[in-house]
Amino acid sequence: MGATLFNRHRFFKSKNRTTGKVLGLCFIAFIVSTLTLNGCTRQQEPLLRVASNAWPGYETLYLARSLGYYDDQLIRLVEIPSNSQVLQALRNGMIEAACLTLDEAITLIQDGMDLRVVLVMDVSHGGDVLMASPGIDTLQSLRGKRVGVENAAVGAIMLDAALEAGKLQDKDITIVPLTVDEHAAAYLAGKIDAAVTFEPVRSQLLQAGAHILFDSSQIPGRIIDVLVVRAEIAPLHKKALKNLLKGHFRARDYLTTQPQDAEKRLAPRLGNNALAQFTGLNMPDIQENQTLLGGNPPPLQITAGTLAELMLQRKLLQGTVSVDRLVDPSFLPAENE
Repeated sequence: MGATLFNRHRFFKSKNRTTGKVLGLCFIAFIVSTLTLNGCTRQQEPLLRVASNAWPGYETLYLARSLGYYDDQLIRLVEIPSNSQVLQALRNGMIEAACLTLDEAITLIQDGMDLRVVLVMDVSHGGDVLMASPGIDTLQSLRGKRVGVENAAVGAIMLDAALEAGKLQDKDITIVPLTVDEHAAAYLAGKIDAAVTFEPVRSQLLQAGAHILFDSSQIPGRIIDVLVVRAEIAPLHKKALKNLLKGHFRARDYLTTQPQDAEKRLAPRLGNNALAQFTGLNMPDIQENQTLLGGNPPPLQITAGTLAELMLQRKLLQGTVSVDRLVDPSFLPAENE
């Protein structure tokens, strides 16, 4: 099952090479170049451009921006519709840093990128889901159904795990390749019967009558969101990276101490039920990050190694990937900062 799943995702990439990929890169280039030009008119030092797609675990950065924590800092947040396009931007050098899942970072290392994980943003414990329309009450009921999934490692890992739990093979369902921003529209139009997705789409599909068949709590510790930076440019952005992380932790605390105001600030991106979308997420604090990224070897490095082995077994990697230099705790603030 794993080998077929890997080959299927390679097919998706080649199929969309001349249309979606080119248009996506043009879109990203426009956004990034605009931000860069705007920044260069005010600053002589290099900007730290940080990209992400919409996901509650990444929203602390945007909350920090809304609260003014990044004013006059060499930081620009780049909002991109899908994580597939975030990966493209990082591969093509359009950004310096990105919010990714740990498995996506491992995939980029396989592709030859030298990355450093400088922050664990969240651990998904139910935040990633496989949702289905009414009448599809069990995983085995997915047989013969159309399942929307993004061409990315998280989608592959979630779908692979769900099919295994339902004693199904990928040939038992019809895969519909969709970026996450297309999931809700495809479901409402009746083009798919189920979707591997996450917030804010999860809430949209719940409102549309869909229900959850499988979630990431059933594969604990496998889906971890991290902030990565390109290793070769990290020393040039040391101050900005430290300020970026400090803002993240301040915003994380603000979510707890000022939830009503935080929800209003998050609403333009996540909708009116913003706080509810953090259900199923564990967001490590400074001390937890120091523990995860520190030590010899760091616990996150051990987790990444285990995940890389799993991905290799599932044919989501083409060969062994070394994660020995993946973790860098040097940009984390001290607990009293």
